[in-house]
Amino acid sequence: MKILVCISKTPDTTAKIAFTDNNTKFDSNNVQFIINPYDEWYALVRALELKEANGGTVTVIHVGGADTEPIIRKALAVGADDAVRIDAEPKDAYFVANQIANYAQKESFDIIFAGKETLDFNGGEVGAMIAANLDYPFVSFVGKLDMNGNEATMEREIEGGKEVVNVSTPFVLSAQKGMAEQRIPNMRGIMAARTKPLKVEAATDSEALVAVSNFELPEAKSECKYVDADNAAELINLLRNEAKVI
Repeated sequence: MKILVCISKTPDTTAKIAFTDNNTKFDSNNVQFIINPYDEWYALVRALELKEANGGTVTVIHVGGADTEPIIRKALAVGADDAVRIDAEPKDAYFVANQIANYAQKESFDIIFAGKETLDFNGGEVGAMIAANLDYPFVSFVGKLDMNGNEATMEREIEGGKEVVNVSTPFVLSAQKGMAEQRIPNMRGIMAARTKPLKVEAATDSEALVAVSNFELPEAKSECKYVDADNAAELINLLRNEAKVI
């Protein structure tokens, strides 16, 4: 089984977010970047579990500059067999999906994993766009995946219950919580990652459909107000006239 896992970089959840150039660019100074958790903890780990159970290979792919290679090496340390970096600035979801789909089309992967979304943009678009480019089935927000030969059974939560989807390879899915449990790279994996192949591919011609006009931070949360348990009237007044939720 030949598996491709799409990984992206995101700021660590504890990073202080700021913008530069009149709020048109993200300020990356002193920001620690990590593999997007949905890509690493769920998509990559489940791909590795499938390889361990059924044989095959797991390749990780990332669109970005040379500065992202430590993040790619982290994925190799977790257990991926090899990696590909498309040498381009990730302009938008459409551009990234085209780059990945163009590479995947040449290599004929059985399954392409993506995280359900990134922590910074929360778009959830790349997996679907890859599937559309390749004309593969796409299943989103998958929390459970089992394979029987080339037949997959996937489960995802929907409003009011759960949905079970059956599909044959090749296909694309986006993984969410429940798919797998996080793995921490051990020393053996970290050492092995240094020598695993990381191939750099030139980007293909593709336009970007989205441009950033400006960023802005959300409004600061107001201070909490505490109401005595015996003063229900004040609580109702605050909920009605300040919070405006009743």
